[in-house]
Amino acid sequence: MISGLRAGPRRFSHREFTAEALASVKKAVTVSVCLPARDEATTIGHIVATIREDLASKIRLVDEILVVDDRSIDATTSVAAAAGATVVPVAVAAGSAPGKGAAMATALAESHGDLVVFLDADIQSFSSHFVVGLLGPLLSDRGIGFVKATYRRPLFGVAGEGGRVTELAAKPLLALLQPDLACFGQPLAGEIAARRSVLDGLALPSDYGIDVAALIDVARRIGLDAMAEVDLGERRHRNRPLSALAPQARSVAQAILARSGVNIAMPGTEETIPLAARDRSSPSDPINRARRSSAADSPSVWPSGAPALPWSGRCRRYRSR
Repeated sequence: MISGLRAGPRRFSHREFTAEALASVKKAVTVSVCLPARDEATTIGHIVATIREDLASKIRLVDEILVVDDRSIDATTSVAAAAGATVVPVAVAAGSAPGKGAAMATALAESHGDLVVFLDADIQSFSSHFVVGLLGPLLSDRGIGFVKATYRRPLFGVAGEGGRVTELAAKPLLALLQPDLACFGQPLAGEIAARRSVLDGLALPSDYGIDVAALIDVARRIGLDAMAEVDLGERRHRNRPLSALAPQARSVAQAILARSGVNIAMPGTEETIPLAARDRSSPSDPINRARRSSAADSPSVWPSGAPALPWSGRCRRYRSR
């Protein structure tokens, strides 16, 4: 359990924010939108083009669109580049493995924005309100350092049946082992936004456990009072067969168990490699209720699971205006 946290994060709806209003208060703060992607040629073009047209060309809200390609064998890279994104390959540390977490770590290292937005690349119902909603709390309140999406998730057109790994693995384990975080509606949501200083230096798994691992580690670092949840409405994406969800569920379980002090052997997993996690936040940073004990709370090496990768990209601290 994470001690000293209040009942839950601050909650918003995407409807509370407009791109025009956020652009007017953004000033010199820079924004990067990052998409880890693997074989998402059918959706990545629309997502990138929508962000570029709505939020980078018409309104100067987004400064950078970065796609990190995780070994795609389809046309993901060419489609993303043609739509206007900068495309880079996933970087894999020695002894580590590729995966979503590795792609997100690469994105943090390669991007430049003071605020970093992460989006999944398989969203079929994407519109620019996803980015606007995630940025809203950060640009309207300097006391907020991390934003997580929540939404309705249909399954094959049936309302309320989506998010099988979330409902069957993540939520039960969080309720038992990390009850302070059970208040998040979509703990595995890949749609997040954060101040760079909040993510910088976190050591996180390279696989699908990244989303819940980041949620736990950020809560330990800055507390729930500096976190927010924003309702984005309905999210439709490419639903996968159960056979493809089992490895994802295992990665999620590993991340939660390891961060809860439960040390179990998971056959077939790779050993965690030691990588330094650095907290380079400044005492003047508005999010520097980021506890100095976070290094002890969020070690770079966990008892089991996928290799941890340091989120140690260029540290661009939020500047008070």
